[in-house]
Amino acid sequence: MGKKVFVGVDGCRAGWFSVFLEGENESDCSWKVEIFPEFSCLVDFLKNNYEQANPLILIDIPIGLKTGGGGERLSDLGARSILKARKSSIFPVPCREAIYAKTYKEACEVNERLTGKRISKQAWNIVPKIQDVDGFLIENENFREKVREVGPEICFQAFAGFPMKYPKKKDEGFLERKGVLGKVCPFADELVEFALSKYRRKDLLKDDILDALSAALTAQMGGIYGFTYVPKEHEIDSKGLKIQMVYCECEKVRSREKQSEL
Repeated sequence: MGKKVFVGVDGCRAGWFSVFLEGENESDCSWKVEIFPEFSCLVDFLKNNYEQANPLILIDIPIGLKTGGGGERLSDLGARSILKARKSSIFPVPCREAIYAKTYKEACEVNERLTGKRISKQAWNIVPKIQDVDGFLIENENFREKVREVGPEICFQAFAGFPMKYPKKKDEGFLERKGVLGKVCPFADELVEFALSKYRRKDLLKDDILDALSAALTAQMGGIYGFTYVPKEHEIDSKGLKIQMVYCECEKVRSREKQSEL
């Protein structure tokens, strides 16, 4: 294999917004941004443009679904305990049976019958994207270790060392998170401005760009310095998919950088 390629992916109105980082450090890192209508199109892009590269894809979408009656995913419970003030960004994921319901009403009924809880409109709105990634990973077992789940708010908190103060949809929240990424990525502003000029807001929102970039940088740093896993011991769903989020602690990054200087 040649260079590694680190990919951060976030759902957007037009599909999947993706940030590609090729290279493991600032001096030789190149980047690209693209939007894909389906996850399989992203994988095709990787094969066509990074044929000799070894990909690691971090995506902000639930991977691994509980079956009815199994309670919440441990990764979601763990993520909320890490985020505290921003824990509302981690919403309960519907069970597998509800994800494949035909309507919101049916999904609510199925989820309530099997878990005791209905599902939120927010969760239902991303069901097609959950299905997209779920179906791909079920059919493509060789990609299961290359595609991992990430929570952008955990990434921002890990980079900054503290929770974000403002909601990400507000201008203050956008500037706050962009500033955090700028401290760990020298081309963050350039990439964000390029994506804003390339795509219309009806297809891509400002916070989608930051979430995808935070995931790509987490993939890059975690690929070098190692990941922290939530939970530490993963669950496995009924289809064989891991239920576990990943992030990279900045203390770990700084500690290893200091060791390399000795």
